[in-house]
Amino acid sequence: MSYNLVIVESPAKAKTIEKFLGKTYKVAASMGHLRDLPKSQLGVDIENDFEVKYITVRGRGKQVNELKSLAKKAKKVFLATDPDREGEAIAWHLAHLLNLDLDESNRVEFNEITKKRITEAIKSPDKIDGDKVDAQQARRVLDRIVGYKLSPLLWRKVKKGLSAGRVQSVALKLICEREDKVLAFVSEEYWSIDAEFLKQKEMIAGKLQSIEGQKVQIKNEKEAQALYEEIVQQEYKVKNVTKSKKESHPRAPFTTSTMQQEASQKINFTTKKTMMVAQQLYEGVKLKKDTI
Repeated sequence: MSYNLVIVESPAKAKTIEKFLGKTYKVAASMGHLRDLPKSQLGVDIENDFEVKYITVRGRGKQVNELKSLAKKAKKVFLATDPDREGEAIAWHLAHLLNLDLDESNRVEFNEITKKRITEAIKSPDKIDGDKVDAQQARRVLDRIVGYKLSPLLWRKVKKGLSAGRVQSVALKLICEREDKVLAFVSEEYWSIDAEFLKQKEMIAGKLQSIEGQKVQIKNEKEAQALYEEIVQQEYKVKNVTKSKKESHPRAPFTTSTMQQEASQKINFTTKKTMMVAQQLYEGVKLKKDTI
């Protein structure tokens, strides 16, 4: 019997989606990336417009052959990898491996594993987003260039086995520069004078900023005490009142990092446990009591 093939990333997700779509569909999992840059070489031709060389990931040949076999017999192939730039790149790599037409509308996306959302997505496929693919490739190429160029330097100068990344290397540079500034900082003593004014049972807080238009800089306790004795006897009046409106907004939806932080602080979840539960919820897997 002929069928339509849907390719997702997760095997658990594949089983759930196949139940929703019925017998005319087969759902298979790529289980992540099937093509990548080779580990044994840079894989990026810097002198030739950063042309990249992709190969099948070691140990994934069997998975590639199984997907090719399923795709060959299918009426249509839908690429339903995750709706982010990494998922878009996986869909693009799958299209190349399975000899699919990049101009064909075979890319489907969904943010929830429900029958309604899955069937809606299948009915309205789109083309692979080239901009997202380029963004992922740019990140991957930068990772490779920085890692392969800087890591050997670390091995020679610091310790064998260390690795350098495009983010951590820059972050480390910023930390070192900030530490240099901290070490070079010369501390200076300063004082401030604060006051509270009571008017009609309303307390108004104030801080001494200037005297006769000149900014006040109090360098020691003696200067502070002298100023205090001078101004404490004075009379004060409100010269100007500025009113403004402020709006409060609800907290933004969780990102991966903020979700991990909140789970750690509120319910003592490890990062691994947080991601496992989030993935299971996304895939529609029924959680066991001991999971949480």
